[in-house]
Amino acid sequence: MWLFRNRHQVIRVLIISFLILHSSFFILQGQDLQKVGNKAFIRGEKFKFRAYYDSFLTGKVTAGEATLEVREDAPKINGRNTFHVIGEGKSKGAFNLFFKVDDIFETFMDEEFLVPWYFIRKTHEGSYRKDDEVRFNQYSKTASSKRANKSIPSGIQDVISAFYFTRSFDFSSSKIGETFPVTYFLDDSVYFSVIQFAGREDITIGLGTFHCLRFKPMLVTGNVFSQPYAMDIWITDDANHVPLLAVSAVIIGSVKLELITFDNLANPVTSQIAGPKKK
Repeated sequence: MWLFRNRHQVIRVLIISFLILHSSFFILQGQDLQKVGNKAFIRGEKFKFRAYYDSFLTGKVTAGEATLEVREDAPKINGRNTFHVIGEGKSKGAFNLFFKVDDIFETFMDEEFLVPWYFIRKTHEGSYRKDDEVRFNQYSKTASSKRANKSIPSGIQDVISAFYFTRSFDFSSSKIGETFPVTYFLDDSVYFSVIQFAGREDITIGLGTFHCLRFKPMLVTGNVFSQPYAMDIWITDDANHVPLLAVSAVIIGSVKLELITFDNLANPVTSQIAGPKKK
């Protein structure tokens, strides 16, 4: 089957790409540090996602799960209070037989500025292993990993802190087609890209129907994605900006990341207009 001939690409897109891209492509270009009026999330917030491949030939085939959690602990780094966020991606079931994935990403981001001071990555994908730690000095504009010291723009994000930073933004005046420059630090490099606001629409997932904001992150082209805006991401159109769904078309069918549970949100979910479908 095509699914298993290309299993390495599929599982990487499902677990790794969604975990990273879902957070990293909402970053405004690097800027000087400034206090952020965050009302979108609090400590204890938890998201759980189902990653799956969907086509008319196979139906929905679960490949793994991903989680994002703002931990209750609040360690100080450089004398600053932080939010400790952990993102995990794991393959499940038959996919473990072909390409097991067990990834953990952690960020410690400033409570007031919502920029990272410390980032941890533990990537285990099949036979591939890559662990890293990055210490950010947002004042001297440097980042130090296990392998290198790099200059960075002030206010740069890592791939997990980015999503939480932008959830504090007000998108009420955003126009369809509006684009935003993005910058983030990964693998000892600074990356720049853009996201495009694609409008407002209602979507239905297992949790119900919601008013949403839709975005298109620019992706590199290749033999998996056929166009630079191949991925669509929907977040709730309310004060929480909860990530509900990410969808990307591949050669046959699509790969999806869908929110299946959430806990301890900062605000009421005013975007929900219908509950889950009865089975």
